[in-house]
Order: sequence, then C-alpha cells, then structure tokens
Amino acid sequence: MDFIEGIRTRRSIRQYIPDRDIPEEDINEILELAMMSPSGRNKQPWEFIVINDKSKFPEITSIHPYCKFLEEASLAVVVCGNTEEEMAPGAWIVDCAAATENLLLACHAKKLGACWCGIYPDKERMRNFIRSFNLPDHIQPLALVVIGYPANEPRQPEDRFKGKKIHINSW
Repeated sequence: MDFIEGIRTRRSIRQYIPDRDIPEEDINEILELAMMSPSGRNKQPWEFIVINDKSKFPEITSIHPYCKFLEEASLAVVVCGNTEEEMAPGAWIVDCAAATENLLLACHAKKLGACWCGIYPDKERMRNFIRSFNLPDHIQPLALVVIGYPANEPRQPEDRFKGKKIHINSW
C-alpha cells in the first residue's frame, strides 16, 4: 500500500482475531517506525512498554474503561514521555502523540489493526498506569495502543475533507 492510501484507509480497530501472536520482528519494526517521528530539537522523549503477557490484560481493562477489546488483541503498547528528555516542559505530549500516530500507521502498513486509547490527560488514569507499570517519576503515560490482527475489514468513512476548516492567512 502506498503512503497516501495508508493514511486514507487507517481506522481504529476494536475487534481482533484472538490468540494470534505478532512476530517479534514485526513488533520491533513498528516500534522502530514510531521512533522515526519528529520531536522538538530531536529530543525523542518517548518510551514504550510492550505488553504481550495476556495475564496483564484484565488489570489494564480494569483501569482503562474504554479498552475492553484488549482482551481479544495480541498485545498493547503504552506510549510514555520522558520529562527528563523533553525539549521544554510539556513538549513530551506532542512528541509522543507524533510517535503514537507513526505507530498506528506502521501497524496498518503491516496489516495489523490498532486503536489509540487515551491515558493523558485523565489524571486518575495516568496515576493508575504509573502505579500498575511501576513508572519512575519522570515517565508519564500518554496512550495505550491496542494491537492485533483485525477480525474484519473496517468500514471506511465518507470523505473527511471539510474546506470550511481551512483558513488562509487569518481566521
């Protein structure tokens, strides 16, 4: 698939083929592509926790109310920001959001389904992930990306282009 087609056809996937593992080389490649993201002053403040131990999935779904579909997935990745490596206070958020989007696109290119489940800015959810994954003080969780083989072909939305959202030179 070419790049433009990949962007146009990527969708959040919430139904997966259960009990199907993703090869380690594919996991490494999608993480490598996530790390190709732009970041302020090239600081690359991201950290990734790969969760492929399915015995941890029930705990995750208990602390994140919108990822119950994780139980059918192959794995999840917690995208975190390292505040000791960010360009400026709060920059980890945008840098890690860019890495999360690259991760989603890389999954789609590998014919994997993925869904971005937000952790940040929900303070309670962040605290629960910090506690559950023993994150040090300088590591902040941004997103949980659920990944697996799609159970079906996602429905493509109608054209999302809205010219009224484009402003030239001024509002």
